[in-house]
Amino acid sequence: MSRNRQMVPEAKEAMNRFKMEAAGEVGVNLQQGYNGNLTSREAGSVGGQMVKNMIKSYEQTLANK
Repeated sequence: MSRNRQMVPEAKEAMNRFKMEAAGEVGVNLQQGYNGNLTSREAGSVGGQMVKNMIKSYEQTLANK
């Protein structure tokens, strides 16, 4: 069983777009599908950028309340 399943399956496409945007921001050449050629550093930088963007979005939401 996959531990990397999404809680809201309908959000899969949006998450993929978000991941591709984050990869572009940090300069990682991310492909659709399998990306086994990425180094741990590259994969981590994509994930880190995603978290950074989520925090920024949440902070903006709080500031607008």
